[in-house]
Amino acid sequence: MDHLTHDVAEPVHVARSHDPLAVALANASLLGVGYLMLRRRALAVVTGLVTVVLVILLASVTRSVWFEIVVVLWWAALIVHGWFLAGGRTRRVAVRGQRLVALGVTVPVLLAVALLRFDAAGIEGTVTEARGSGDCGQASTALDRVWLGHRVVDAPLTARGEKTVQACQRLSVARFELTAGLTGDTDALSGGFDGLGSVLAELPGHEKMVDVVLDGFLSGLPVKDPCRTAEVTDWLRQRPATDNALDRSADVAARTAPAALVGCGDAHMAAEEWEQARTRYQQLLDQYPGQELTAKAQEGVRQATLAIELANVRGLLQGSPTTQPAYCANPAQYSGAAPYGPGTNRALLYGNYHYASKLPAEWRASDAAEAVLVVCAGEAEMGTPVQTCPYENKIFPEFPQDVTFRKIAIPVKVFELRTGQPVADTKIEIGGASCPEVLSYTYYGPTDLGPPGEVHVTASDDDVRAAFGSLINR
Repeated sequence: MDHLTHDVAEPVHVARSHDPLAVALANASLLGVGYLMLRRRALAVVTGLVTVVLVILLASVTRSVWFEIVVVLWWAALIVHGWFLAGGRTRRVAVRGQRLVALGVTVPVLLAVALLRFDAAGIEGTVTEARGSGDCGQASTALDRVWLGHRVVDAPLTARGEKTVQACQRLSVARFELTAGLTGDTDALSGGFDGLGSVLAELPGHEKMVDVVLDGFLSGLPVKDPCRTAEVTDWLRQRPATDNALDRSADVAARTAPAALVGCGDAHMAAEEWEQARTRYQQLLDQYPGQELTAKAQEGVRQATLAIELANVRGLLQGSPTTQPAYCANPAQYSGAAPYGPGTNRALLYGNYHYASKLPAEWRASDAAEAVLVVCAGEAEMGTPVQTCPYENKIFPEFPQDVTFRKIAIPVKVFELRTGQPVADTKIEIGGASCPEVLSYTYYGPTDLGPPGEVHVTASDDDVRAAFGSLINR
């Protein structure tokens, strides 16, 4: 029987060819595809993790050009490493399928990066233009288009953009506070200027945006109410210089304040707030001398001072004409009164109204604004004796009782209202008729003991006028 012999062929392991260019291209995707082509799965995982960490750091922590360079160097290192790992120049193998796979993976990635970088450049250009024109709205609209892809492919853009967003947020708050400051709220003014100053100091490159907000605030001056304008310009004038663009607000304040101070003074005058009015007028004279409104302010000070003096005098003269008011003990001046001089000097009369009321109307003033003199009269006293006459004694009719008739003496103090200085401190004596046939008198008790030993003469209106006339008429 013939034996058949079968030869068994051993399997031959043929080394798989790898295209170095394909591997390098595949690694250019940063997805580790080149390493997968080389069946280096562990290496693909490790490099992939490193890539993820670098991208995360670039997009969130270290968003700077130098770290972008680090990522680019890592990308180049993966390409070169894949090239050499696949044999480099020692293996000149071209595998069409591998190259197609590499291109299919890498080209979309690179294309996406390029498109995102191009879009980021457009956003950057728009934001730069907005910063140059001071338009936060335009910048914010452009930056709203930024998403994660932009953060990955152009991290410095997003870092610069976030600074612009931060600047615009601060400027929005500052604009709101400065608008409130136009009402005279000095705390809001302080907060607004602090906000503008922080952008200038901490976020350089946004100076024009600060200028736009500051211009908007300054263009709101003056406001309708001159007193509020004056409060704002007062604060701006007192604000310490900071050697930056904010200092120009002082120039605007200097141009705006004079008219505001005079207008505020006028408003206080209309409201009869004399002290506040004088303060505002005087402030213009002190702080802004030589202004065209100087003459008006000077007249305002004069009128306010007169109003203050008149109000003070009126307060001191309050009370009944039958009593002496506080003015008689503490006289004060009213500079607007006419001087005490030749002619009839109209007077305000207090104290002894019984006789003062007999004076003619043209001698008397009804208000301090019309008066020249203030006459403070005391109680009537016995003056110079005029005549002594006997009168019947009711108890002893056979023994008449002598009665001496005396002038009516009235102590008076006379003050010139214009200066508040006394022009007379004397006693006037009023003459009159004496020794009437029948003497009327009042007695007290059950028994009439007869007339008193001294009585006043009987003064007529002319007698009273003659006595007071020496004071009022010169």
